[in-house]
Amino acid sequence: MASLEHINLTVRDPKKTAKLLVDLFDWQIRWEGESIHDGYTLHVGDQNSYLAIYGRKEKFDGELRSYDLVGGLNHVGIVVDDLDGVEKRVKAAGFSPHSHADYEPGRRFYFKDSDGLEFEVINYS
Repeated sequence: MASLEHINLTVRDPKKTAKLLVDLFDWQIRWEGESIHDGYTLHVGDQNSYLAIYGRKEKFDGELRSYDLVGGLNHVGIVVDDLDGVEKRVKAAGFSPHSHADYEPGRRFYFKDSDGLEFEVINYS
């Protein structure tokens, strides 16, 4: 049997993105420090899995677009207990939830963060 431990994402400001994930999903910062290619990484999640949020010291110019790249990241799906509560947090953080759907077996919505990373937020109860 296998399980997913982490996904590594490159963002403009890893501390800002990590704080957003902690605030939205009640996650914890499991580790942070200097990392590969003169970058900085924070591991944000729970005791079982996490997102490694990586940033380089050089700043990005332009928009990040994964759907145009083979091998690009399309979205990250996160299961929550309180979909409506998390949606309120997403809106309060200044992001626009979209593509709401009720489907078997649950409900969901999507939003993009300030780096253009798309998150699907799902509830199965």
